[in-house]
Amino acid sequence: MEPKKPITPVTVSQRIISLDVLRGFALLGILIMNIQHFSMPGSAYINPDAYGDLTGINKVIWIVSHLLASEKFMSIFSMLFGAGVFLFIKNAVSRERRAGPLHYRRMFWLLVFGMLHAYLLWAGDILVAYSLCGMLVFVFRKQQPQNLLWISLAFLLVPLLIYLGGYFSNPYWSPEDHRSLAQGWNPGPEILQKEISALQGDWLMQMESRVPASIFMQTSLFFMDVFWRVTSMMLLGMALFKWKIITAERSRGFYLRMMIIGLALGYLLSGWGVVLNFSTGWEARTSMFLFKHFNYFGSLAVALGYIGMIMLLVQSSFMNHLKNALAATGRMAFSNYILMSLIGTFIFYGHGLGLFGKAERTYQVLIMIAIWLIVVAFSMLWLKHFRFGPLEWLWRSLTYWKRQPFRIGLLKKGH
Repeated sequence: MEPKKPITPVTVSQRIISLDVLRGFALLGILIMNIQHFSMPGSAYINPDAYGDLTGINKVIWIVSHLLASEKFMSIFSMLFGAGVFLFIKNAVSRERRAGPLHYRRMFWLLVFGMLHAYLLWAGDILVAYSLCGMLVFVFRKQQPQNLLWISLAFLLVPLLIYLGGYFSNPYWSPEDHRSLAQGWNPGPEILQKEISALQGDWLMQMESRVPASIFMQTSLFFMDVFWRVTSMMLLGMALFKWKIITAERSRGFYLRMMIIGLALGYLLSGWGVVLNFSTGWEARTSMFLFKHFNYFGSLAVALGYIGMIMLLVQSSFMNHLKNALAATGRMAFSNYILMSLIGTFIFYGHGLGLFGKAERTYQVLIMIAIWLIVVAFSMLWLKHFRFGPLEWLWRSLTYWKRQPFRIGLLKKGH
């Protein structure tokens, strides 16, 4: 009986470049929204009228950021995670190993990383959600892509039903529930100042804000919204991979139509939601439970449009330096995601420069661009010497329960 083939991560030559380029693009795009979360009270992330100046250039920046980025890049990132789950399983099976135990060990360690990230650094963590949703999507790995599409749609529609239930039941809520909604949507000065003071304080003081915010993210918001959306996008990502859409194997005409239709429809829907929100003064009931769905569905269309655009870029012979930069950033997406949190919290929280609540959206853009440059430069330099990003290497070593080769030089020498 032949010994089982050792199971190891894919090598650089085995990587699908289109996925790395798309992942790098999505990772950088996520910062367009996350920079607001790093720098301003949490309520301003969902209701821009809750804190800070929303006139002139600041208003323009918020609108452009919302149209370009809100839920768009996270949708792509979730799709890629789903495709990555399928690829991981495929790699395990090809080496005659049981994929299930490896997959769930991989998700367990991601859960550990996510919990540490959320409670010790930044409450906006998405890794916990990815680990939990990733545990579920394993069940659907053998489904045909058309079935994955329908299951994805079913998951996607659940938050719509939940929020519509909130909209129609709202008139019958108790006064206490109405006060709670108002405080979450548009907090008063005292509540805002409490959050600002906590995050401008030292690391221990930040716990007063970070811990309850992380608990809310991982319980109420997770079960109402995040679980359904992320799972839906992961399943869609599996389908897109099986259809060879995100591997740049379809025709240029296909991707061109995908880009034009996706971006036109998506921007139209998201833009109409913006118009409605401003016309009603960001009123809590309509904005939170009703108008948000224009961007909820519009963001999916835009995400698919972006995918078409990036696949065209991958197929082209132009802008190779840009493709290499995005691919390097994407190969280190895990490390770079945490790196952006480290830089962002250092700039805005009290253990660093303490600029939380002080930077208007105009300055947030400049800081975001600086972080982009740092992340891209770090990725390209690091991968000249190492096979993986530092956290990718650690995650792989824990998953396979074996220290993985790290330095490129040592690998070439056979060590």
